[in-house]
Amino acid sequence: MSQNATYSFLLNQALRLQGVPVIQFACRAGMSRCVLGSNRDDVAQEPPCARCVAQSTSVFEGIPTHWFEFKPDPDLQKCISGLNVNDLINFYYNDAPLGFWAVNSLRWVLRRHHLSDDDTTRQFMRHFILSAWNILCQFEKLVDEAHPQTVIVFNGMFFPEAAVRYVCLKRKIRVLTHEVGLRPFTAFFTDGEATAYPIHIGDDFQLTEEMNRRLDDYLSQRFQGNFSMAGIRFWPEIKGLDAAFLEKAAQFKQIVPVFTNVIFDTSQVHANTIFEEMFVWLDNILGVIKAHPDTLFVLRAHPDEHREGKASRESVRDWVIDRGVLKLNNVVFVDSKEFISSYELIQRSHFVMVYNSTIGLEAALMGKAVLAGGKARFTQLRTAYLPSSKSEYERLLEKLLSSKTVSVPEEFKINARRFLYYQLYVSSLPFDAFLKEDGVWKGYVMAKDFRISSLQPENSATMKVLLDGILRKTPFMMPL
Repeated sequence: MSQNATYSFLLNQALRLQGVPVIQFACRAGMSRCVLGSNRDDVAQEPPCARCVAQSTSVFEGIPTHWFEFKPDPDLQKCISGLNVNDLINFYYNDAPLGFWAVNSLRWVLRRHHLSDDDTTRQFMRHFILSAWNILCQFEKLVDEAHPQTVIVFNGMFFPEAAVRYVCLKRKIRVLTHEVGLRPFTAFFTDGEATAYPIHIGDDFQLTEEMNRRLDDYLSQRFQGNFSMAGIRFWPEIKGLDAAFLEKAAQFKQIVPVFTNVIFDTSQVHANTIFEEMFVWLDNILGVIKAHPDTLFVLRAHPDEHREGKASRESVRDWVIDRGVLKLNNVVFVDSKEFISSYELIQRSHFVMVYNSTIGLEAALMGKAVLAGGKARFTQLRTAYLPSSKSEYERLLEKLLSSKTVSVPEEFKINARRFLYYQLYVSSLPFDAFLKEDGVWKGYVMAKDFRISSLQPENSATMKVLLDGILRKTPFMMPL
């Protein structure tokens, strides 16, 4: 199973052990096209519903389950039949933002942000809109029957979970979302939007000597590339900066690394605060690059852009080629499969530019000034410069480029360490006692052998946090 599906399943079991009634809301061919079962190259191919339902039937055996099936709304079908892609993206039905949920899902499916107004894209959008509305209606019926106290969904951004969350918010039902945590086999649960990673770190939280040692041990591995997230190891190896790069860099006054993101990632919805999206940010930077020939800009594509099975179809590499960036003498482009050390780049940098990548947090940890082009998880604390407007961003960028030295507020590094420790060891709930890699699919897991009593709160700190959070509304945080 996927990690998030397993977290949900184990929590289901833990709640039932406490005598809490749980209903699983499960799909029985309830979508004409779904996020994971769609063929991005063939919209006519139907999802593998039989295999999916068979697995759900097996997994949820003995668990009260409300199955939903697909019942298209004829009136909705008429409303969207002649719309173009832009109209579909902005489509509302009975106040529900069906187009917004659909486009967030489709960007992930198609591995791109900008969508063409072609028949395939329009069909996908119509399928997702109809399916989202069906789920919304089906879930409303369940709510009317069961009157749930709390609803728990995966991330809340894709159209199935977004529709469920919408119903809950509309009816003032408590809804929790969850996502994978930063460390292997960990999860993040919240009353808010998990992809935005809302956490409250009080001013009284400061790292102890033991916490600092623990964080330094983690960072020593991370800076060597020895880490993974959601079961994926991004860096099979890390190489130092070679002689050719150092010789080129010596010709310039300063080095400014520019770290990008994967354009279709669900985090981008929250990141787009100053610029419309990441490529607009890059277009803005391109003008700055041309105006500062004495600065060497190192443009780095995210390592996840070419992950097998999840490769981006609208990549930074494509943007670089399309804009003729490689013709500029003061640019070095590092593609996603080039495993040179980002940390060596940061050490040699004048300051660091990111959109909302976690590398910005690491740069702050290393004492470098970081200018963010979008809202990031770590900008909840003062760890980096996050201007409030495009004009302010441009003014600050020019100021940083023209300064002989860049001073960094001491609180940036302190807050970066506080935030990372909190994200690693407080807000990330460990499930490693129950799970192991399945050894077949990267990112997928299987259960270890364990006694069912291990899910009791007195036997599992993770389950105690989750059960207290759900039943007593305490924070979903591990004890310090």
